Amino acid sequence: KTKYSKLIFRKSDTVPEELHQMVQEGFLTLRKHDCFFQDLVRIKGKDFVTPVSRILIGNPGCTYKYLNTRLFTVPWPTEGYDIKYCSPQVHDACKALIRLNDYLHIEAVKALQGQNLFETKEIKDSTVIDREQNFATTFMDKGSVSKDQSSCCVSEDDYISLKNRTSYNLTLLNYMDPLQMLYLKQEPYFGMGNMAVSWHHDENLVERSTVAVYSYSCEGSAVEESNEQKLKGRDPAVWHVGLKVAWDIETPGLAIPLHQGDFYLMLDDLNMTHQHCVLAGFSPRFSSTHRVADCSRGTLEYIFGQCELALQNLQTDSESMALSLKSLETAVVKQVEEIHNEVEFEWLRQFWFQGKRYLKCTDWWLKPMAKLEEFWRQMEVMTSLVLSEVGKEEQIEEQRNETLSCFLLVLTERQKLRQEWIAR
Repeated sequence: KTKYSKLIFRKSDTVPEELHQMVQEGFLTLRKHDCFFQDLVRIKGKDFVTPVSRILIGNPGCTYKYLNTRLFTVPWPTEGYDIKYCSPQVHDACKALIRLNDYLHIEAVKALQGQNLFETKEIKDSTVIDREQNFATTFMDKGSVSKDQSSCCVSEDDYISLKNRTSYNLTLLNYMDPLQMLYLKQEPYFGMGNMAVSWHHDENLVERSTVAVYSYSCEGSAVEESNEQKLKGRDPAVWHVGLKVAWDIETPGLAIPLHQGDFYLMLDDLNMTHQHCVLAGFSPRFSSTHRVADCSRGTLEYIFGQCELALQNLQTDSESMALSLKSLETAVVKQVEEIHNEVEFEWLRQFWFQGKRYLKCTDWWLKPMAKLEEFWRQMEVMTSLVLSEVGKEEQIEEQRNETLSCFLLVLTERQKLRQEWIAR
């Protein structure tokens, strides 16, 4: 209660049975269709393949970046979007995950409200309410937490903030079979045993947003739990989530057993003040980790907007159809070339170097990627136009030098990144 009060844990029996069934079938479907992939990530300049296999599902056009690798969402069924899935089963799996997403959103709002209530009561009369009081009365429909209901204890601004910090725009699904892993790292500080995922903070999230994690370990009919309760520490057969206070190994760590269908919420700033890890059990396990990803620079809408901005500097002569640049001002040239780099290295290469794996689920990304490639080609033309312009006699020396020196910086960066990506 003192060190981990913003962790909310819920047992599987608080979740509607129908939802469990849909989601768990969805996991198995995606696994059957080979939709889980190990990612090639970059840590301190070195590339590693993740032990855990993943797939990102969420709002159309959203991406999520971690460890220098951008994942592209397999879009869940969304009104107003034409999404073709490779099979009706994959469609159903994505639909199940958006249902789970809605459910966890409501649970997170209620949990945050519960904490607010708790904190004000505590100040008023020091009554200690059991924090684990179960707020998880089951709501399957989206609108269950109406503004009227919640405004009894939350101001309008707080309500909007609550909603923003719990409106998950994607989920990162994980799958791992520990018995297929030849080697798993040991948890180094508290002797918690085998780790599937080492200590970390989740990155690229909206500040103080909640992370919700639904866990499904494929426990057989005979759950492989060790009966010897004399065991010191955790039961190695059962999956756990581990938590610790960041940069602190004096405060005891926490390991919470995760059984089939349990879920937990990391509320408010817990993801920043604490680190978490995943401790492997014996059976294969899926998890669905719902996040409010910071998409300010990570949506199609954003990158198309950037391209349009860059291409404003390109003009076509109505008679000769020759292309030319409207402005050679240093600031304009620099902005265009930086956007050129962003399109190439944050989008096109990030998409294609992970192969055509998304096609196992949907071809949704192919059209936008073709459009981005077209924009990129036009920007390549713009780069050569800058070169030919600064080479002309009538350029003022001082202006030419200024343009060239900023231009050269961006080109050098482009060359360096191209070498890096070829190596990857």
